[in-house]
Amino acid sequence: MTRPRFHLAIPVADIPAARAFYGELLGCEEGRSDEKWVDFNMFGHQVVTHLGSEAGDRVKNDVDGHGVPVPHFGVILELDDFWKLADRLKAAGTEFVIEPYTRFEGLPGEQATMFFRDPSGNALEFKAFRDDAQVFATE
Repeated sequence: MTRPRFHLAIPVADIPAARAFYGELLGCEEGRSDEKWVDFNMFGHQVVTHLGSEAGDRVKNDVDGHGVPVPHFGVILELDDFWKLADRLKAAGTEFVIEPYTRFEGLPGEQATMFFRDPSGNALEFKAFRDDAQVFATE
């Protein structure tokens, strides 16, 4: 396993619900845990769910005509993996904040993106670039 690129701790209201969402629905392997927290391997990144208060929107920023929830976190996937995950989420009846679609089509940074929430209200964005060289492109 490669070293995680980031470590993120997030509040959750219910540990069993976090296990079901991150472990079963998203397919993240569970690592160490305690009764008040669980580590997950989210596509090579360490996400730690800590029993605490529910998350919520503080701000929404308009991006490509959509209200993007802030704060949010997520992962950049390969394009095929993005659409497979989108299909799995749709089949599970996930309520999207922003449905899967291609943003900035034909422009620098063209990407597939989707936003949804975990059971505690944390906003997640998963995205994929047709060309990974475009991740930070401005032109």
